[in-house]
Amino acid sequence: MPAKTVGLCTASESRPGLHPQLRVSLMFGDSVKLGEGRAELLSAIDRLGSLKAAVEQLGMSYRNAWGYLKELEAAADFPFIDRRRSGRTRGIRLTPEGKEFLARYWKFNRRLDAVAAREFAAAFPQL
Repeated sequence: MPAKTVGLCTASESRPGLHPQLRVSLMFGDSVKLGEGRAELLSAIDRLGSLKAAVEQLGMSYRNAWGYLKELEAAADFPFIDRRRSGRTRGIRLTPEGKEFLARYWKFNRRLDAVAAREFAAAFPQL
């Protein structure tokens, strides 16, 4: 007996690992965006306390990352990062506003992933 055809595959076929993947960017105006890669940069800066360490960990250009941070702050109209320049406590970290914005971004992203997973299960019930 042949397998029943469901959309692009048959019900008897298995598609291991098939899942939706959303790429969400928040736009500041028409040109400055915050997506997952840049959110990872902000998270790494906050975690490591250093732009240099963050870009090395993520494989990014220091110059491009620094330019992006300045562009982001100008577009958002609030500071994302705090540069510490006194004595032994030199470094960089997120401001309270930057932390709050980043936390909201990740929460928004997780909620969209949950919606996408539900909608995917409804659209592809046999997979």
